[in-house]
Amino acid sequence: MPRVVLVSPPFRSHAQPMSVLAGSLARAGVEAYLACAEPFADLASEAGVGFVPLTVTRNANTGVARRTEQGEREAARLEEFLESTRQGAVPALLTQARHRGEDMLADPETVLAAIRAVHQRLAPDWYVVDQLSYPVTLALHCLGLRFATFCPGHPSYLPHRPESLFGVPQNWPSSIRPAPEDLALLEEAARANDQSFTESFARTAGRHAPNRLAPGRAFALASPEAVVFNYLPFPWLPRRETPGRRYLYGGHCVPPVPSSPGHVWEGLVRRLRAEYQQLVLVALGTFLSARDDVLAALVRGIRAHRPDAAVIVAAGDRVSAMAGHADSAVHVAETVPQRWLLGRVDAMVHHGGNNSFTECLAAGVPAVVLPFSSDQFSIAHDLERAEVGLCLDPTRMTEEEAGTAVGTLLSRHPAGLARWKGTAGALGPDWTARRLLEAMGHRSEAGRRPGGVVSDAAR
Repeated sequence: MPRVVLVSPPFRSHAQPMSVLAGSLARAGVEAYLACAEPFADLASEAGVGFVPLTVTRNANTGVARRTEQGEREAARLEEFLESTRQGAVPALLTQARHRGEDMLADPETVLAAIRAVHQRLAPDWYVVDQLSYPVTLALHCLGLRFATFCPGHPSYLPHRPESLFGVPQNWPSSIRPAPEDLALLEEAARANDQSFTESFARTAGRHAPNRLAPGRAFALASPEAVVFNYLPFPWLPRRETPGRRYLYGGHCVPPVPSSPGHVWEGLVRRLRAEYQQLVLVALGTFLSARDDVLAALVRGIRAHRPDAAVIVAAGDRVSAMAGHADSAVHVAETVPQRWLLGRVDAMVHHGGNNSFTECLAAGVPAVVLPFSSDQFSIAHDLERAEVGLCLDPTRMTEEEAGTAVGTLLSRHPAGLARWKGTAGALGPDWTARRLLEAMGHRSEAGRRPGGVVSDAAR
C-alpha cells in the first residue's frame, strides 16, 4: 500500500479540496495523510485520513479571513488587498503582485527543514503538493522526493509557455477589459515577481541541492510526473505537452453526497422553499465576504427584480453590517454549508473562485460571477465561453444589473449547463485518485482497473 502525504497551505479553500482528494486516494487503497496547519485537522478527520501538523506560510484563512488569527503584517496586507478591490481589477492584481513574496515565499529555508522532518518521520512514497505552495515544491525538488502537483485554481496558474506570466489573467470576461496601459503595469510587476522568485529558488537550491538540476523558472516548477488540475477540460484551454508528465483534469473535488448541516439549516431551507418560488445563494468566498457593500447591492437588486425569490447570504464577519437587510426572505449567516445548499438552490452569485465555479457545475446550478482578483477573471471568461452563467464587474455593478442577471438565470438555464454538468459528473475526486495512482506507477485497489488519462494532448 503506497503512503502519500498531501501538503496544503493553511487556507480552507485549498485544504478542503485536497482533503477530499486525500479521502478518494484512501478509498483507492492509499495510506493518505493531509499535512496542514492544526486548525484544519477536522478536514482530515472528515475525509478519513491521517493528519500531519505542518505550517508552510505565515498567512492563514480558516474560513472567515478577517477572523483568522494571524500576524500583524499579514492582517495589514489583507486589509490593503480588500481596499484595492474597491478600485478595480488591475489595482487589486497589482496589490497582490506587491504582496506575492511575503504571501508565497516568506521563508523557504524553514519550509525545507519542515518537509525534511516530515519525510524522516513518515517516509511516504510520494507527495501531492498544492501548486501555490512554492516553498514546498522547492523543498521537494531540493530533497529529490517524488511528488505530484495539485493546481487548486485556474490551469493558467501553471504557466504553459515562456511568455505566460503568473498574476496576469490569461483571458478576461466581456464585462472587464482593462486599458492597455494598466495591463502594461501589471505585466511589469508580474515579470519582476517572476525574476525575484526564480532567483530565490536558485539561491536556495544552490545551498541545499548543488548537485541537482537547477529548479529553473520558479512559477513553472512542477512535478515531472503528474499535474492535477481541479478544473474541467474545456477545449479552449492551452495544450500542454511535456514528455513523461501526465496532465489530469479532474473536474472538481466535491464529495458525491454532502452530509446534512443539521436540523436548523434543513428547517430554514424547507421554509424558504415553501414560501418562495426560487432560492438564490450569495457567497463571495472567505476573503471577499468582507465586501458588504456588494452583498447589500446584490440583496436589494435580487429582491427588487425577483420578489418571488428568497436569498441566503454568506456574510463572514459582516453579519452585523448586513443585519438591516435580513428579513423573512433574506437569511444572513457568517458561513453557509455551500456544497449542501447547491443541491437545493436555483442559482448562485459568487466571486469566481475555483471551488465555487466547479461546485456549481457539478451541481448543475447557474451562476452570476463577480470577479475581484487572482484567477477569478480567467474563470469568469471560461464561465461565459462555456455558457454556464453570467459575469458582472463588481466595481461598477448596479442593483438593477444584479437583479436582472440573477432573474435571467432563474427564468432560463444557460445553454451549456447540462453539457458541462454531465462532464463534471463523469470526473471528480474518485476519478482523479485512480488516474493519479496510475500516473505515479500504482494500480488502484478500489475494485476496478483505472481507465485512460485525460490530458490536453489527448482531447
